[in-house]
Amino acid sequence: MSNNYHNGKLAEYIALFYLLFHGYLPIAKNYITGKGTHAGEVDLIVRKGKTLVFVEVKERRSFEKAAYAISEKQKQRIVKGAEAFLAKHKHYDAYDIRFDAILVEYPFKIKHLRNAWVASKLF
Repeated sequence: MSNNYHNGKLAEYIALFYLLFHGYLPIAKNYITGKGTHAGEVDLIVRKGKTLVFVEVKERRSFEKAAYAISEKQKQRIVKGAEAFLAKHKHYDAYDIRFDAILVEYPFKIKHLRNAWVASKLF
């Protein structure tokens, strides 16, 4: 496995611990929808109160590079992944939905971007 893969996985764990520390409850990690759906993977799904949050984690040498690494195409895949998750988990229908990004700049600098993007529509 490449060093980038390990850095990315470490960043996901750092993000998860950060979210836990800030009162979020984990629902799923590396949630993958069915193959062929073009939905891809959602790094973290967490909830806080009645808000369900789909989180993309990016690790780069700077926060700016990490933020720019989240492409529009990737955002749309995450939205499709959220739609697939919500279709299977109807008990979250009454929850508010949010898309966040957690940017990790080593050594252990974290930036949490709430409402990093807005889905034009869900379902």
